Amino acid sequence: MKPLTKAIFPVAGLGTRFLPATKAQPKEMLTVIDKPLIQFAVEEAIAAGVTQLIFVTGRTKRAIADHFDATPELDRLLREKGRETVAEELRTIIPPHVTCIYIRQPEALGLGHAVHCAAPLIGDDEPFAVLLADDLMRGDPPVLAQMAEVQRATGRSVLAVNPVPLEDIGSYGVVAAQDPGEGGSAPVTDMVEKPPKGEAPSNLAVVGRYILRPEVMGVLATLPPGRGGEIQLTDAIRQLIPGTGVEAFRYRGRRYDCGSKMGFLEATVDMGLEHPDYGPQLRAHLRSSLGA
Repeated sequence: MKPLTKAIFPVAGLGTRFLPATKAQPKEMLTVIDKPLIQFAVEEAIAAGVTQLIFVTGRTKRAIADHFDATPELDRLLREKGRETVAEELRTIIPPHVTCIYIRQPEALGLGHAVHCAAPLIGDDEPFAVLLADDLMRGDPPVLAQMAEVQRATGRSVLAVNPVPLEDIGSYGVVAAQDPGEGGSAPVTDMVEKPPKGEAPSNLAVVGRYILRPEVMGVLATLPPGRGGEIQLTDAIRQLIPGTGVEAFRYRGRRYDCGSKMGFLEATVDMGLEHPDYGPQLRAHLRSSLGA
């Protein structure tokens, strides 16, 4: 296998849980402080050595491509106003050695279908990452970079997993694997997509980071619809287990489920409190509001 250089970002979803905010803008462009969710995911991928960013988009997602495009007029305006630091920050959102490719998903037929839309760009000897921008992942080193180390060491597909409460287990793909502990990995023996509470093989849920071997594209090409009538990525990965193998990796870091309003609020508050400019004011405001 070649080293990891490609990442797929499935961004064609409608984001109905955030209506009306997402009626006219992609959910991936919702901002935590001053940065959209998709930019957090892109920065994480680049930090892991990815040089080709593949966005699987829908007809309402032009704002994502616009965000990562060069903006000469804005750059010139900022520099004329003496805001060179901001201008340089915007100019280097995508470093010169990194390229962006945009592919349309014609129908919303599931995560597996979205990933397979990028199949023509993945070679037979190329592992690739899949990042779901809804999951804002924070780690040191970044979570995808941690996973890339496991992939290089094992040659297997690698899934980011984390224990979740059993009452929430039906919202996730769940692996059958021994809990390796934080920072460890363990072989996956089975996977189930959104199992009922009493049928989950463990409490280790797959969250929005994957590094997959290219063989999964061949599986997705002929995979029938699964749960919910959609092409499930979990079902395709499951077929890799007896062959090339799959590792469950418990990352070191914190995940915010920004596909939910509560998770989005948690990310905003936590990162706001850490912000060097606004953190002290926000902390004082919260203390005042809570009467603490």
